[in-house]
Amino acid sequence: MESWKSYLRAGVTKWLLEESNPSVRYLTLKGLLERDEGDREVRGAKQAIMETGVVPRLLDKQVDGTWNSPGRFYVEKYKGTVWQLIVLAEHEASGANERIRGACEYILRSCQDLESCGFSVNQSAAKGGGRHSEVIPCLTGNMVWSLAKLGYLNDQRVQQGIRWITDYQRFDDGEDVDIKGWPYERYQMCWGNHSCHMGVVKSLKALSAIPVAERNKAVKTTIRNGCEYVLKHHIHKKSHNLEQTSKPGWLKLQFPLMYQTDVLEIAGILLELGIRDHRMDEAMEAIVSKQGANGKWNMETTFNGRYQVNIENKGKPSKWITLRALKAIKGYYG
Repeated sequence: MESWKSYLRAGVTKWLLEESNPSVRYLTLKGLLERDEGDREVRGAKQAIMETGVVPRLLDKQVDGTWNSPGRFYVEKYKGTVWQLIVLAEHEASGANERIRGACEYILRSCQDLESCGFSVNQSAAKGGGRHSEVIPCLTGNMVWSLAKLGYLNDQRVQQGIRWITDYQRFDDGEDVDIKGWPYERYQMCWGNHSCHMGVVKSLKALSAIPVAERNKAVKTTIRNGCEYVLKHHIHKKSHNLEQTSKPGWLKLQFPLMYQTDVLEIAGILLELGIRDHRMDEAMEAIVSKQGANGKWNMETTFNGRYQVNIENKGKPSKWITLRALKAIKGYYG
């Protein structure tokens, strides 16, 4: 079998290791160069994440533990608090930071439904916590993943969020399924006759944050069912007509993705879960094809201008996209 490096057009490791982006530097050292946490350079890069770049700039914009008007943690896209937790988690920020812990506690207090422990787009004025009727799967997956990455995996509230995923997340592929009751009758876009792809992907992303040895039977079953659902779609295709792409936007690479997704994120999640399947071939070929002659991948689309802090530039070489593409190529072809 060819080495995964044979798929690369030029070396970019030195570029990824530049100190201007400590998060990418840290993840390159660990994920591509396979250095351990005790390595001097790894420790230095991890410390620098909290000192330079996006993370400290983002934390400087925090007011009283939040980045939003009261209760607008989700609906203020993409400047509310839930979106900042995603950015912080993606950047490998330290959950030991007091301001980050304050934001995590605010979301657990204001966004998590007290009854079901899923995460809601609005706060309940009457009962506190998230509004029960507005719990959605993509947000629940994003918050469970972000909180787990920020040190809350073993917190009982996050464990209850994981149980929400294993209890309620569905993987319907257009079958004639008519399931009544909460939460399935609230949002057609989330449940309908075909499960929302983003809800499935973010749920799998959340469960990927659980170490293999700590995954119980329900988690393993949900991972297995979710992965098969994604593979049935060859990641980005319509499962009932594999000649068609489900959404053209999934072929435009972006970081961070917030509630959206793309072929690179989905492939990365599957690989993180230990999946390598021939039904991933076409998506991986699409990822490889987007590499420039310089060995770099561009940021093809972005929410810049809507973030608290802009991240890289549309149409320009992206360290984030390049790193994620290299990790996927290494994981699939290595």
